[in-house]
Amino acid sequence: MDTKALRSRTVTWEDPLEVVRAGQGRSGLELLRDMFDQRLPAPPIALTMGFRGVHVEKGKAVFEGEPAEYLYNPIGVVHGGFAMALLDSAMGCAVHSTMAAGERYTTLEVKANFVRPITVDTGLVRCDGVVIHRGGTVATAEGKLYAAGSGKLLAHGTTTCLIIPATR
Repeated sequence: MDTKALRSRTVTWEDPLEVVRAGQGRSGLELLRDMFDQRLPAPPIALTMGFRGVHVEKGKAVFEGEPAEYLYNPIGVVHGGFAMALLDSAMGCAVHSTMAAGERYTTLEVKANFVRPITVDTGLVRCDGVVIHRGGTVATAEGKLYAAGSGKLLAHGTTTCLIIPATR
């Protein structure tokens, strides 16, 4: 084996349940603002895949990520799971930002369309998630992932989430 071709990557993270504990009695938007402003730790998946939340407001969440070699699949492009993780995170956090204290949600369905390949040459990518509908039991959102430098659309998707009311 050619040792010059070897690569390595180390990922470290904090206790992911710290965010769960911090969420008690707080709205989804309050919790997400603390995460995006780095007052609470990022979820391990974001650190593992190399993306982060950069903006959140009620009904909208924005993530950015840097495509890297460690995300490549056997055909020489970034695996679709990277785009899917960004879409799911942006759309899910957009829904999460509408949660009142004690409310929760879970994803029922996610659909993604990949329209361009992503490689390290793509550069920084940005994903916007926006709530389309927020009802009492169901919320829907859409997301768009694009190359930050060129503005070209890379993928887009939708999600449906089940709203779980606060327990009394």
